[in-house]
Amino acid sequence: MKLIIQIPCYNEAETLEIALNDLPKKLDGIDEIEYLIINDGSQDNTVEVAKNWGVHHVVNFKQNKGLAKGFMAGLDGCLRNGADIIVNTDADNQYCGEDIQKLIQPILDGKADMVIGARPIDETEHFSFIKKKLQHFGSWVVRKASNTDIPDAPSGFRAFSREAAMRINVVNDYTYTLETIVQAGREKMAITSVPIRTNGELRPSRLFHSIWGYVKKSMLTILRAYMMYKPLKCFTYLASVPVTVGILIGLRFLYYMAIGRSGGHVQSLILACTLIIMGFLTFMIGLVADVIAANRKLLQDTQYHARRSEYEAIYLQKKMEKEAVRTYRIISNEERETLATEN
Repeated sequence: MKLIIQIPCYNEAETLEIALNDLPKKLDGIDEIEYLIINDGSQDNTVEVAKNWGVHHVVNFKQNKGLAKGFMAGLDGCLRNGADIIVNTDADNQYCGEDIQKLIQPILDGKADMVIGARPIDETEHFSFIKKKLQHFGSWVVRKASNTDIPDAPSGFRAFSREAAMRINVVNDYTYTLETIVQAGREKMAITSVPIRTNGELRPSRLFHSIWGYVKKSMLTILRAYMMYKPLKCFTYLASVPVTVGILIGLRFLYYMAIGRSGGHVQSLILACTLIIMGFLTFMIGLVADVIAANRKLLQDTQYHARRSEYEAIYLQKKMEKEAVRTYRIISNEERETLATEN
């Protein structure tokens, strides 16, 4: 069983070594641990720090592409290098490395394919009161959108089985944390959460410059993800508003017409018809989106099988290369022993 721990990095030279030193070197149920960083266009010596420490793999971007793209590139790098389990953590040492054992245990036990580390938000001192409340509210919205019971949706400390990692898709450019939970919940992946600890703050968060900016982007990400996976339900809700208002205004017009006073309320009839037509068109858009969503599922299945074939081929090739090197070393040792005996 091979574990690869990936760390997205953007100008993390000051904190990366601290985070790497906190990571475990040995875990129960894991035969091999490797480390991978995603260099998201860093302009400092992040890569040098990682290589000097002994990181096994580096995924390089020439310019900053954002957390979501970095996360997906990291998954790809881990899968190409034969990871059975992938753990994602932060370069600012926010999460306690000792909790990785707790994080991967549900995957080792076969109970989950995706595990989210739930931070003690209310006990975290460097979180302001507003941030704590917004974290809880955002997690509640994600739970409703994804039909899961994940208590800390924005947490970046999470583990994926090989199967889950091959099925994950992130289409937004902002963050992977929210969309992956909505996708996992709507695609019926086995997802769970475990309580974890956090370390002290080493630097301010770079994901957002203001709380309200973060809330706006997060809500748009959740809405977009929900519309992708449940388009008919979403557009039906949207259509129900103008249709309901239009029907109520129409009933009001019919009432005035019944008592013979409809002459001055023709505008109400026009407004009612307009709103009902708007609602009907919105519902029709939902039907079209639902057909597109069905096609997207077929494409995702095709992508999954293509990924699986590609990664398995790479894994077998590397395994054969290792066996060849091992065989060569054995033969070389035998030849040296033979020569030594003859001499």
